[in-house]
Amino acid sequence: MVLDELWAALSGPSGATLACFLVAAALALHWSSHRTARGAAARARQRQQAALETMDKAAQRFRLQNPDLDSEALLALPLPQLVQKLHGGELSPEASLFTYLGKAWEVNKGTNCVTTYLADCETQLCQVPRQGLLYGVPGQDSTLGLSLNEGAPAECDSVVVQVLKRQGALPFVYTNVPQSMFSYDCGNPLFGQTVNPWKSSKSPGGSSGGEGALIAAGGSPLGLGTDIGGSIRFPSAFCGICGLKPTGNRISKSGLKGCVYGQVAVQLSVGPMARDVESLALCLRALLCEDMFHLDPTVPPLPFREEVYTSSQPLRVGYYETDNYTMPTPAMTRALLETKKRLEAAGHTSLQLVPFLPSNIPHALETLSTGGLFSDGGKSFLQNFKGDFVDPCLGDLISILRLPRWLKGLLAFMLRPLLPRLSAFLNSMKSRSAGKLWELHHEIEVYRHSVIAQWRAVELDVLLTPMLGPALDLNGPGKATGAVSYTLLYNCLDFPAGVVPVTTVTAEDEAQMEHYKGYFGDIWDKTLQKAVKKSVGLPVAVQCVALPWQEELCLRFMREVERLMTPERQPC
Repeated sequence: MVLDELWAALSGPSGATLACFLVAAALALHWSSHRTARGAAARARQRQQAALETMDKAAQRFRLQNPDLDSEALLALPLPQLVQKLHGGELSPEASLFTYLGKAWEVNKGTNCVTTYLADCETQLCQVPRQGLLYGVPGQDSTLGLSLNEGAPAECDSVVVQVLKRQGALPFVYTNVPQSMFSYDCGNPLFGQTVNPWKSSKSPGGSSGGEGALIAAGGSPLGLGTDIGGSIRFPSAFCGICGLKPTGNRISKSGLKGCVYGQVAVQLSVGPMARDVESLALCLRALLCEDMFHLDPTVPPLPFREEVYTSSQPLRVGYYETDNYTMPTPAMTRALLETKKRLEAAGHTSLQLVPFLPSNIPHALETLSTGGLFSDGGKSFLQNFKGDFVDPCLGDLISILRLPRWLKGLLAFMLRPLLPRLSAFLNSMKSRSAGKLWELHHEIEVYRHSVIAQWRAVELDVLLTPMLGPALDLNGPGKATGAVSYTLLYNCLDFPAGVVPVTTVTAEDEAQMEHYKGYFGDIWDKTLQKAVKKSVGLPVAVQCVALPWQEELCLRFMREVERLMTPERQPC
């Protein structure tokens, strides 16, 4: 009866007025809740523009004062040769910094990869320690792309930045990342979308996409990224450069900003990105020093093992062509098989690589990794989005996490027959008790040991795997979540993994994509099939993996792959 009367009242003129009022109120509340975010975005863009103008003026001033400097020759130097000339006095740190400053400004015009100019790099020039392994080398860092962090810089440098500075490096810009860094695309409401330097309709990858774009286009010789699901490896692969995700605690994470603290089931890693493998090794040599071990005693004091990296002994190499979860694109398969063939021809593994596939990959991805990352149901992660806009690069992640626990469970149950992968991910995004979290940690530990035992049973040194590629369309990654399978597995296992570009997409690869269906035919497979089209000429990489704490061996394998494949990697 009450409901009938209420419905009758709302059906009349007064009801229409009330409905209009409620809609207007809802719109006003929605607008008001985003007012802070709008202001933050406007201020961020103004600061970005001012910083870019300062960069340009500084670079132009230096060019006018040094008209005889051959900038193109300096920019063409591989990082080890650049360091050699800086140490030898043939080049000055000023020449290196301001030349790269000008190039970064130029690269940014086409990619939107730089968010901030670190002007104190100019005053740092007179304090650069000449004995450092990275004496006079420019580099960059990144932000989180969240409105709540706008205008709130870190009070002090993270440990890795302190160590880099003590080694003579000159951090000179911040680069762009996806909002919250939980995406392998690269856009946020503060600074907008970063695009791939090879093709502007394609994503540069993420989360370290700004760094990938800047390095690939020649605007910096070196960068540091973070990786919790592929965030170093995706931009490196999509942009055609090299990147290494070390074991989680090999390099200090102390002082780094994040959007979720206390999550340890899936390890975050800090690692280098550069145009070649030798530059990655140089960066690791510089970081793995007494300064880092003193500043962060929680990091194992393991210096760089030169004898492992420089060894020429043949390697026992395992490989797989597919993880049976994400169907590799034709270019991925060709990249893997061509690399395998050349490794075999070079005499590794007695002329034949060893087939090897880690066990139970779906369980590792759907239950262990997703459950570990979102054990609180996404509550901590969602705190970062209060009053903020949600960037399209995140796809439906925020909407899904905002669902109540019971609805996630119900949807997971209903979707299981038709969309088993989506169902499994949804089910793992439910919050769990402390007891259940401990059980999950134990499961992850058991899984890691089982894969290590499987690895040792066939006496592998290293593993060659496909790497997702080529670059997806902008906003494609947020709708192709399942495609993180090739990278996320090694975050779950906490194995060091790096990527090396080995080829580019051919017209034949492109034609074969018309027959791509994926293994499940779900929305993730369909999105991937569409998002990698129109990619002829884009870089494609392979992934190199080693056991925990074997970064030097992983780099040695990457260097061998690079030596055998040596593609042209510089975007136009």
